[in-house]
Amino acid sequence: MFQVWFYSLASVFIISLISFIGILTFSIKADKLKSFLIYFLSFSAGALFGDAFIHLIPEIVAEAGFGLNISIYIILGIVFSFTIEKVIHWNHCHLPITKTHVHPFSIMNLVGDGVHNLIDGIIIGASYLMSIPLGIYTSIAIVLHEIPQEIGDFGVLLHGGFTKSKALILNFLIALISIVGVVIALVLGSYIDGITIFLVPFAAGSFIYIAGSDLIPELHKECETSRSLMQLLMFIFGVLVMVGLVFLG
Repeated sequence: MFQVWFYSLASVFIISLISFIGILTFSIKADKLKSFLIYFLSFSAGALFGDAFIHLIPEIVAEAGFGLNISIYIILGIVFSFTIEKVIHWNHCHLPITKTHVHPFSIMNLVGDGVHNLIDGIIIGASYLMSIPLGIYTSIAIVLHEIPQEIGDFGVLLHGGFTKSKALILNFLIALISIVGVVIALVLGSYIDGITIFLVPFAAGSFIYIAGSDLIPELHKECETSRSLMQLLMFIFGVLVMVGLVFLG
C-alpha cells in the first residue's frame, strides 16, 4: 500500500507543477497560442477517450466482469461530471468582463478548476488502487488534458486582472487540491472493500464526459478543412498513444 500512496502522491504533485506552464506563454501572441492549443485539445480528447476505453474499462471488466453495475457506475461518472459543471455554470458570472466583473469571473474559474482537480485526484487514486501501471497510464492522460487547460486558466486569471506572478501561484495552489482527491480515494480504498469496482468505471465515465462534452465541442468551432483534418489526426494520435502504452506495459 505504501507504493500506491507514493506513486499516487508523486503523480498528482508532478501534474500540479504543470500549472506553471503559463510561464512559457509570456512571449507567445494570443492568436498563435490559440491556434496551437486547439491541436493539443484534439490530442488530449483522444488520450482521454483512449484511457477510458483502452485502460480503465477493460481493467475493471477483467477483474469484475461487465455486468449492469459497471455500466451504471460509468453513467454515474458522466452524470456526476455533468452535475458539477452545471453547478459551476449556474454560479458563473456571465456578464461582460468589465472592471466591476473581472474578479468574480476569475474567482469562479478558480472554484471550477479546484473541483475538477479534486475529481482528477480521485481518478488517479482509484487507478493506482487497481494497479501501478493503470495509475501511470491515467496520470499520463490527465497530464495531456491539463496542459491546455492550465494555459487557458492562466489566461483567464490574467484577463481577470491578476498579475502574472499571482496568477501562477494561484494556479499552482488550486492544482494541489488534486492531492485531497487522491487521499479521499486511497482512504476509501483502505476502509471499503471493492471500492475500485465503483471508482474505476466512475472515473472512466468522468473522462468520457470531459472529452465528449468539454473538448469535442471546442474542436467543432473550427471549420477550416485543413485545420479540421489536423485536429482529426491529433485526436487519432492521442488514442494511439494510449494503445501504445498497452504494449509498453
